[in-house]
Amino acid sequence: MKVYERLAEAFKAEGTKHIFGMMGDGNMYWMHALAKLGVTKFEVRHEGAGLGMADGFARVTRTPGVATATCGPGVSQLATALLTASRARSPLVAFVGEHPMGDDEYNQQLKVEIFAAACETGFVRVKTPDSVDDMVRKAFYRARVESRPIMLSAPMDVQQKPFDDDEPYVPSTQVLTRGLIMPNPAALDKAVEIISNSKKPVIIVGRGAKWANAGDAVKKLAERTGAVIATTLMAKTWLNEDEFHVGVSGTYGTRTSMKLFEESDCVIAVGASLNQFTTEHGYLYPNAKFVHLDTQTHVIMGNGRGADCYVQTDARTGVEALESALAKRNFKATGYRTGEVRERLANAWEDRTQFDLDPGTVDPRLVITALDDVIPDTISLNTGSGATAGFSNILFRKQRPNVLAGHFYGCIGQMLPAAMGAIVATGNKPLVLVDGDASVMMHLAEFETAVRYNQPLLVVVMNNEMLGAEYYKLDVHKMEAEQSCITTPDLGAVAVAFGGRGKLARSVEDVRKAAAEWVAKPGPMMIDVRISRSVIPLPYRRIHYGKDE
Repeated sequence: MKVYERLAEAFKAEGTKHIFGMMGDGNMYWMHALAKLGVTKFEVRHEGAGLGMADGFARVTRTPGVATATCGPGVSQLATALLTASRARSPLVAFVGEHPMGDDEYNQQLKVEIFAAACETGFVRVKTPDSVDDMVRKAFYRARVESRPIMLSAPMDVQQKPFDDDEPYVPSTQVLTRGLIMPNPAALDKAVEIISNSKKPVIIVGRGAKWANAGDAVKKLAERTGAVIATTLMAKTWLNEDEFHVGVSGTYGTRTSMKLFEESDCVIAVGASLNQFTTEHGYLYPNAKFVHLDTQTHVIMGNGRGADCYVQTDARTGVEALESALAKRNFKATGYRTGEVRERLANAWEDRTQFDLDPGTVDPRLVITALDDVIPDTISLNTGSGATAGFSNILFRKQRPNVLAGHFYGCIGQMLPAAMGAIVATGNKPLVLVDGDASVMMHLAEFETAVRYNQPLLVVVMNNEMLGAEYYKLDVHKMEAEQSCITTPDLGAVAVAFGGRGKLARSVEDVRKAAAEWVAKPGPMMIDVRISRSVIPLPYRRIHYGKDE
C-alpha cells in the first residue's frame, strides 16, 4: 500500500462520502484511490468553487466538508473560499498536494503553511508515512472542534512512499467526546433576575439555537415572557410560525421591527453572535439589557461590549433552564404580545415606496414576492450578497428546510458553489439560489458543473447589469454611477448553451411562468430577471440616502 492509498482509507473512515475539487498532479492518486473506495467526486471548473461546494455542504450537515486541490496554484486559488468558510465557521478539511520535499526549486512550490494562516485556516502536514493516521485524524478533529477549515498538506513524494501498517484506522469521532454544557447556576439566577424585571423583551435566535433544536423551548420562553422573536440573518424565517415573529434583527429588518426593538428593555440572545450587523452597532436596542446564551466561553458583542449577563450553555438546555426557573417564580408577562403589536406586524413587510421603473425591467420587490409565492416551502433557499440581497433578505417570508445567506467575508460570487454543495448535502433535493448578476458571472462556469451532475438547482439572477453597491454609493455622492454598469448577455441563453434550461424575464408574469416550469420539473435552470436600477434596496435607502421608506 502507498501513502496516498492509506490517506484515502483514512478519509473514508472519517465518513467522507463526497469530495469537491479539481484533479492535478498533487492529488490525483489520492482521488483515484478514493473513487475505488466508493467516494463520489465532484469535479469543478475552479478550485475555489470546489471548496465553496464543501462549504455549502458543511453549512447544511454541520459535518466536515472535504475539498481538494493540487499543489501550488491549485492551493492559491482557494484563498477567497477559505476565508469565506472561516468566517462562516464551516468545518472543512482541504486535502492539498504539496511540492516534493526534496525539490526546493519545484516551479509550483508555495509556502502553504503561511498561505493557510493568511486565510484563517488551520494547517497539518503529512511529513512521513508513519504520521499519516495521526495527521488525518488531527485534521478532522480540529475541523470539528474549531469549526473552521483545516488544510491537510501532503507532499507529492511522501504520497508515493510505502505504508506498511495494517492496523485499522481510528477516526476522530472515536476520540472526540463532548457532553452538554449546563448553565452556571449563578449566571442563570442573574439572567432570570434581568428577564423578570423587563417589560418588553426580545429573543434573538441564531444558527446555534437552530442547530441545537431549541425552537420549541424558545417559543415557550417567548410565551412566558411576552417576548417577540427575532432572528439573525443566518437563521432567517426560522420559527416564523409564531405570530409574534418579527423577522431579521439588524440591517435586513423591517421598519416595524426596528421601532419595536427601540422600545425593548431586554434582549435574550440564543446561539447568536450579536455582531454589529445584528445590533446595528448597538443602535437598535439603546435601552436594553442583554442576556446572552452561547456554547463559547464568552462572546463580545458587535459594539465592543459584553452582555449584562453571559451564560455559557447549550442553547436548548439554557433556554429550558431559563423557562423552568421563571415558572418556579410563577412569572408570566404580556410584554409585546398584545393585539396592538399583532396589528403592527400584519403589514410589516410591505415596501410601499414608489419608483419609476427603467424600460423593459421589473420591480425587484415583486420578483421576490412572486418567487416566494410560486416556490413551495418544501424547497430550500440560498441568497447571495451585494445590493440585491437588500430585497431577498427582507422579502422572502416562507420557512424552508434550509435558508442560507451569503455575506461571510463580504464577498460576492460565493453562493453558487455553496448552493451546489448544499444540494449534495441534502441528497440532491431541489434548491433555489437568488443572487445578483455580478455574483453569478463570477462562477458562471460552475453552472456547467451543475448540469454535468444534473442538480435540481434554480438560479435566479437579479440582473440590473451593474455593480449595485458601487452604483448607489457613487450616485449618492453625485459621481458617475454609470461607471459601475456592466452589460451581460442573456444568461438564460447561456444556461441553455451549457446544457441546462434558461429563460429571460422582463415581467413578473415571466418570472412566475419560468419558476412554475422549474417547480414542475426541477433541474439545472437559470432565470435572467432584468430588474430596474431605479428601485433602491431598503438597506441602501437607510444607509446612503437617509430614508426608511
